[in-house]
Amino acid sequence: MLNIIWSAFFILSFGTALVQSLYFGNMQIWTELVNQLFSAATGAFQLALNLTGMLCLWLGLLKIAEQSGLTNLLAKALRPLFKIIMPEIPANSPAFGSIVMNMAANILGLDNAATPMGLKAMEQLQEHNPHKDSASNAQIMFIVINASAITVLPISILMYRHLQGSTNPCAVFIPILLATSCSTLAGFFAVAFAQKLHIFNRVILAYLLGLIAFIGGICLYFYHLDAATKLELSETIGNALIMGFIVLFLLAGAWKRLNLYETFITGAKEGFGIAVQIIPYLVAMLAAIAVLRYSGVLNGIVWCFEQMFTWLGVNTDFIPALPTALMKPLSGNGARGMMIETMQTYGADSFPAFVSATIQGSTETTFYVIALYFGAVKIAKTRSALPCALFADLVGIIAAILFAYMFYEG
Repeated sequence: MLNIIWSAFFILSFGTALVQSLYFGNMQIWTELVNQLFSAATGAFQLALNLTGMLCLWLGLLKIAEQSGLTNLLAKALRPLFKIIMPEIPANSPAFGSIVMNMAANILGLDNAATPMGLKAMEQLQEHNPHKDSASNAQIMFIVINASAITVLPISILMYRHLQGSTNPCAVFIPILLATSCSTLAGFFAVAFAQKLHIFNRVILAYLLGLIAFIGGICLYFYHLDAATKLELSETIGNALIMGFIVLFLLAGAWKRLNLYETFITGAKEGFGIAVQIIPYLVAMLAAIAVLRYSGVLNGIVWCFEQMFTWLGVNTDFIPALPTALMKPLSGNGARGMMIETMQTYGADSFPAFVSATIQGSTETTFYVIALYFGAVKIAKTRSALPCALFADLVGIIAAILFAYMFYEG
């Protein structure tokens, strides 16, 4: 599936550029495409290089958490759930600890912390994979949940809205929380259906009700705060949690009398190796996304959607936010750029900007996550991971648009 889509990106881009040059006389399109292709390849290497430091930092800290037994302690709380959704993974596998840390970082909006932990989890899950070139059921479940990750504190989006002059940056807080919850649940149920998991039991219902209560409590608390307090509190909590994780890891290691420095260095060395290994996968995916964007394919898709919804008589106020929706599964930076462009064009507090920000927080960058995580363990056959993740994206985007209408226009 990924192979077909990757090839289709280049073919569609070439065809669109050919039409522009032959029928519209836009001969500069070829120069622009090649320049963007080369820039994307260079940018992919730079991205991996920038990621190296974060990988080394968090994998070093994660090594301390592992050897202190902290991740095992955290994994015990979710072990009954893991036994149902990942039955082929042994109950004492360290992968569960890494998965828990990755999920926690995603929930709290700590993107830089989530990636290294997720890569570590993929490596540990790969140890239990009998077919090393094909994704296991457990890896598919993890990838889809990761790609549709619930974000309780969308700090970066709130900051971008603030910087673009929004008078109420946190107005999108609850819509994002609701939309991303829909995305994650959709991804979970899609994988459960594909893998024929028995999920309708007391254990699953207990975790789901707990999650709903947790999210509902956060919504209720933030709902009564003024905009400035919400923004300040969200930012403070996010930064405090990053430092809190670090101190917790160190205290747990000290309690177990570990050599903290040497343990950190051992884990950090693994980060460098992973960063080098993912470069080819990043180059392949980011290059394809670049030509797709700059060839005009995305603009053409947006135009088609606009004509279709107009013909159906549907309110098309959300259409200016669709570039963010189309770019989000492909490129986080691209989607972020589309969101900022929408804010600058229509105003940070406009409805298109509101929808765009909600979409930005509703899902992850699916193709990037799949290329990065599967590339780290050299898996070429992704099986049902991509369709399930894209289904979660679709549900998240639709939910984001509906919740935006509900909250913005009443």
